[in-house]
Amino acid sequence: MTRTVVVTGATSGIGRATARELAGRGDRLVLAARSPATLDEVRDECRAAGARAIAVPMDVTEPGAVAALADAARTEFGGVDAWVHTAAVMSYGRFDETPAEVFEQVVRTDLLAAATVAREALRRFRDAGGGTLVLTGSVLGHITAPYMSGYVAAKWGLQGLARTLQQEARETPGVAICLVNPGSVDTPVYRQAANYLGRIGRPPPPIASPERVARAIAHCLDRPRREVSVGRLNVVMRFGFTVLPGVYDVLVGPLMRLAGLTRTPVAPHEGVVFTPNSAGEAVRGGWLPDPARVVRAVGGRAATVASAVRRRLP
Repeated sequence: MTRTVVVTGATSGIGRATARELAGRGDRLVLAARSPATLDEVRDECRAAGARAIAVPMDVTEPGAVAALADAARTEFGGVDAWVHTAAVMSYGRFDETPAEVFEQVVRTDLLAAATVAREALRRFRDAGGGTLVLTGSVLGHITAPYMSGYVAAKWGLQGLARTLQQEARETPGVAICLVNPGSVDTPVYRQAANYLGRIGRPPPPIASPERVARAIAHCLDRPRREVSVGRLNVVMRFGFTVLPGVYDVLVGPLMRLAGLTRTPVAPHEGVVFTPNSAGEAVRGGWLPDPARVVRAVGGRAATVASAVRRRLP
């Protein structure tokens, strides 16, 4: 069945991977993000895959923007069957050294904007008789890590919001609320983050691909689930945080500095918290090998070996 799906945060990382995944499945797509030029690229990628897609540049934190996005979906495709919300920003720094306006904008984008999306989506779903909302959380909605206070606070809030919406949705037939919680993912969000720590952040291993998270989101649209975890160590980290809190708190700081931060120095900056950077937007962040590059490299070496073997044959 072909659906009309709104994807907020569609220009980079998980959102862009999800747009591609859903395009390959033939869904009609309403793509939204802050960077018009990049958004047009994603729309063209989806159309090249055979999907009907429109691009709606907008900022989820701007008053009225989410409602206008839903109206655009109704005008173009007659309504909204599903909504996937992936828009998020991040900031690194000690809580007391991070500017208050940066902390507040991270929470505004990652939590309050998600609430705005949920409110609008649920209103449209009720009018249509059903629909599926997929919110993108994080393993950091179940555990904590130093130097990421705004992001952690927002994801804990999103966890509570999603659970409450799921309870209320039991009274609304046809409406499903799903929460997808990735661990570390190979996206540009770490390099694009605001930084007041002096070292660029990175996803600690093991790192999942954004395409893997996108497939989990697509499965939720096909068969809604309350919560899906993507990441091999998510369960282990949650266990340690809950059952051994003293040990967890002793270890998490050194591990964060070792595995969650690069050695690359960086001056304080706001990243994309307030303004997008289209030059940094992509599906992947470069933390995992590029599959296409690996295939080309392996193919090139195989051709070289084959050529050498042929030259030695009589």
